[in-house]
Amino acid sequence: MLILLGATAAQTLLGAKFRVPKDRGKPITNIDWAPVVIATVHPSSILRAPDKSERRRQYQLFVSDLRVSAKSAEKLPG
Repeated sequence: MLILLGATAAQTLLGAKFRVPKDRGKPITNIDWAPVVIATVHPSSILRAPDKSERRRQYQLFVSDLRVSAKSAEKLPG
């Protein structure tokens, strides 16, 4: 499993058209590098949110993406 943190990582491996805000947290399985690839925000972006409420929201979305990653990993063989 490969978890891509941030737009730079995601677009480098998934292409320039990949958009983290739109496609984050969605397992991608037709990639050569790993059985499952999931992209999410870079954790530092959460700290740059404009206020406490938005930081909390962004953190919750990030945790949700990581939970999707954990569930996807549980389904992998081995």
